[in-house]
Amino acid sequence: MSARLVLRVARPTTAAPRIPAPLLRRLQSTDGKDAASMSKKSFRGQLYDSTARRVQAERAKVEQRLHVGNETGARQTGASSATLGGVVGTVFIALGFYYLGSQSAPHAPITSTTPLSTLSPPSHNTSKANLEAAWTDFVTLLGKEHVTTTPEELTRHSSSDWSSFHNTSYQPFLVLYPSSTAEVSAIAKICHERRIPMTAFSGGTSLEGHFAATRGGVCIDFSRMDKVLALHKEDLDVVVQPAVGWEQLNEDLAKDGLFFPPDPGPGAMIGGMVGTGCSGTNAARYGTMREWVLSLTVVLADGTIIKTRQRPRKSSAGYDLTRLFIGSEGTLGLVTEATLKLAVKAQSENVAVSSFPSLKHAAETVAQVIASGVPLAAIELLDDVQMHCINESGTTSRAWKVAPTLFFKFSGTPAGVKEQISQVRAVATKNQSSSFEFASSDDERQELWSARKEALWSVMALKRNDGDKVWTTDVAVPISALPVIIEETKADITASGLLGAIVGHVGDGNFHTIIMFGKEEQRVAEGVVERMVKRAVEMEGTVTGEHGVGLVKRDYLPLELGVETVDAMRRIKTALDPLCLLNCDKVVRVEKRREGEGGHS
Repeated sequence: MSARLVLRVARPTTAAPRIPAPLLRRLQSTDGKDAASMSKKSFRGQLYDSTARRVQAERAKVEQRLHVGNETGARQTGASSATLGGVVGTVFIALGFYYLGSQSAPHAPITSTTPLSTLSPPSHNTSKANLEAAWTDFVTLLGKEHVTTTPEELTRHSSSDWSSFHNTSYQPFLVLYPSSTAEVSAIAKICHERRIPMTAFSGGTSLEGHFAATRGGVCIDFSRMDKVLALHKEDLDVVVQPAVGWEQLNEDLAKDGLFFPPDPGPGAMIGGMVGTGCSGTNAARYGTMREWVLSLTVVLADGTIIKTRQRPRKSSAGYDLTRLFIGSEGTLGLVTEATLKLAVKAQSENVAVSSFPSLKHAAETVAQVIASGVPLAAIELLDDVQMHCINESGTTSRAWKVAPTLFFKFSGTPAGVKEQISQVRAVATKNQSSSFEFASSDDERQELWSARKEALWSVMALKRNDGDKVWTTDVAVPISALPVIIEETKADITASGLLGAIVGHVGDGNFHTIIMFGKEEQRVAEGVVERMVKRAVEMEGTVTGEHGVGLVKRDYLPLELGVETVDAMRRIKTALDPLCLLNCDKVVRVEKRREGEGGHS
């Protein structure tokens, strides 16, 4: 019984049951005998034999279970290993795809600037199929009559005879004529979705390649947006659309005794004037475009519409986005409305003209007049070559003395103007002025000042043939450096053998050169301009006082401002226009210079 109890207790265990020694010996002694002999045994012997057989059967079952269990465990272990391996493999693959995805997805920049070497070239879709599909979108939006692809219009919207950038191969695919901010926004959204570059166009009078469509795409012509939206006489401000011309605006404002001071070249419109941050002859007293813009409505690259300010004369609320867009040349946004400050017309105005034996004498007169504190409205300088061109072209109604000449504009009360004229005459006489003539009527005043406004056109009128080009460019320096840089530039032009005139808004240290050259003389002209620009920078001046950067001056920016400053400008560009859709390639480069690429063409 004790053996049976032991077997019952041991059965659940995983080890084979242990047979008691006496019973084991008994089993061994009977092993191999037949059943007949076993039947002759006593009852006690038969009991032992029966128990032994039962024990053997139980042992066999246990061993079988152990064998099956081992096989099952092996299979389970293998399955578990396979499952674990699969999980690990899946995780590894997922991590691999995540890594690849993280490498291809754009990271938010963590630096404050964008060096050109870190920027990928712009990726636009100017395929024929995409542009033709966009044409359908634009026609639906604007009407077929306001979408054009005629060769004449494409050429007109790519360059001009007076531009310093003469590569007419950069042309848009089509020209669009929107009539409202909403339509401009819709155009931008279409272009943003289709990755089509955009170039803005208003008056087309800019000079440094500002509206050349270097990436093709579409040109947005604002000529239908030419309205004065609101005039606030009491607040001395006006709200206008971008195709309002400054000359027409001043004609309208004169009825109310008001005027808008910035006065660039004839034909300039507000949109382009904002884009280049222009000025003009009145800058000596009234400053540049930056001082006369209160607020802008701007369409961003993705079609978002923003307004930079309200109408107060001053505000310290947030970043000055208004000035950020002024001078940005359409690279950051499309200006669709501008709120402009106005000034009250002076009670009395007059003009005087004075000739000098040399440019140095004329420039020294300018410096001394400014130092004396005479509040002139404008001081303009035209050299002897420019006066000769005006006479030869017949663009004015009178003949002029061929000598370096200063044009003075006076404004104020009648008594104040008389006093200003007297003070300036005295300074001019001291510097060997050979003549001093002032107007005695409004007609004479207009006639005297007309020579200054005809400077560019008079040089262009003297082209030797259709292949001649005109390069008009400008720099600005501190006023004390003006006599030296004008003399050195004049000598350089004379030595080059080119026809070149000097014209200057010298009251604020800004002057221009107008150089005529043929195809074979292009390298000579480029050398004159490059030396002029570098000369200005060495005198702590700027590469452009009012024309803007465009394509022609962009490679001079690092020379004036430093590479890091230009990299900061590039960061602003990529922040507001990450796809580089707006007037690509202007102001700052977004792609490395190609071998053999020139800045002028």
